[in-house]
Amino acid sequence: MEKPVDDIILRDSQPRIHPNAKLQGTKLGNYVEIGERVILRDVTIGDFTYVERHSEGIYADIGRFCSIASNVRINALEHPMERLTTHKVTYRSNEFFRHIGLDADYRTYRQGRRVSIGHDVWVGHGSVIMPGINIGNGAVIGANAVVTRDVEPYMIVAGSPARVIRPRFPDDIVQRLEKLQWWFWPVEKFYRAIPDIQTMPIAAFLDKWEAAEN
Repeated sequence: MEKPVDDIILRDSQPRIHPNAKLQGTKLGNYVEIGERVILRDVTIGDFTYVERHSEGIYADIGRFCSIASNVRINALEHPMERLTTHKVTYRSNEFFRHIGLDADYRTYRQGRRVSIGHDVWVGHGSVIMPGINIGNGAVIGANAVVTRDVEPYMIVAGSPARVIRPRFPDDIVQRLEKLQWWFWPVEKFYRAIPDIQTMPIAAFLDKWEAAEN
């Protein structure tokens, strides 16, 4: 017998934010967890995603059910190498001189290089994701990887620069997962699927829950 909806809420759906975290212009989904000394600016984060301690992100959109390990840097700062100096004195001049403001054009350039991270992405400890990168659903980024190019859905990458190690699943399974889009399920439905997620091989799980969709 299925449990009533009132009995299956895991906890209050409001995000949990560590007191030492610093968030600016950031939008958080339900059940999100933000760890100690995390810094986020102009970032959107989907339901159930968590960000571990000492990670930073700017100008990024992160999907649901993502696991962001500690010491991760999302959208690492670019310096203008074509200028006389790469130092921030040329684009944050106001920090050093009066009557000279921020370089608005450079800031606009940075804002246009947003990082996009799909759903169910695991970003390993110490990884760096460079500006303008798109990471597909279900991808895995190895610890200390430096991601300099887009990552396809359900692909495992590692290294500096990051390179493909292998896919998480065969192509047919990936296609079925992308079609199922389980990350958008209502929390009640996901709750009921957890025992199957824990015990069933992925193909058998898909067989069962695809049938339930039809």
